[in-house]
Amino acid sequence: MQGKSRATKAWPPFLTRALLAILLPVGGFLIWELAVFSGLATGRLVPPPSRIIATLWQLAQAGDLYQHVGATCLRVLFGFVAGSLAGAILGSITGFFGVARRLIDPTLQALRAIPSIAWVPLFILWFGIFETSKVVLIATGVFFPVYLGVSTALLSVDRKIVEVGRIFRLSGFDLVRRILFPAVLPSFIVSLRSGLGLGWMFVVAAEFMGASEGLGYLLVDGQQLGKPDQIVASIIIFAIIGKLSDGLLVLLTSPLVAWQDNFKREGA
Repeated sequence: MQGKSRATKAWPPFLTRALLAILLPVGGFLIWELAVFSGLATGRLVPPPSRIIATLWQLAQAGDLYQHVGATCLRVLFGFVAGSLAGAILGSITGFFGVARRLIDPTLQALRAIPSIAWVPLFILWFGIFETSKVVLIATGVFFPVYLGVSTALLSVDRKIVEVGRIFRLSGFDLVRRILFPAVLPSFIVSLRSGLGLGWMFVVAAEFMGASEGLGYLLVDGQQLGKPDQIVASIIIFAIIGKLSDGLLVLLTSPLVAWQDNFKREGA
């Protein structure tokens, strides 16, 4: 029993979760590699992992990989910060004030239904083809889920909790700080994660707007030159950095909701 206990302690839970997380994609890559190696598939349109790794190595050796990844990450970062701030502010206003909700929310809900590609020609006309238009497009994608999450969370706060706060003579800033903010915070974090995911989606459309660097540029370049290995490599990088950024956001925000006693809380 003691030996089993020591073995359990020597195998950290986070390492177990990490291995389980990569089990499915690694298994799929190995199966596809074996299928191409054995001749069951040609690997012409969907290259095997060995070719993708070779392409990534060539881009890294040339220094292009870091340049493209860095450019894309900076665009997403700036767009995420701008879109999150705007979404949180407007969501708070429409969720807290009924008049503002009836005045502003219908228009924003209509704008939310517009596809991302539809904004591209307008933003090019307004801001040109340089960085401003790309960041604004990403911020637009981030804005709507954050706005909707904050506004809906405020409207969903239990009225009885607010009444308890008023019984204790809380009003104004104290009511927001001690009642509304903790009640909204879990939904706000989920909306940030949704916004970040849309930010990574919108950056592809943004980098179609005449970009000379970035992962979106690698996608277009691979499509124009007939390089499926470069296209798939870019998609895999998107998946990796998207997951890492989401994990970082969860890590940074987890102390804010450490007070929650959730069902099957991870790491309990």
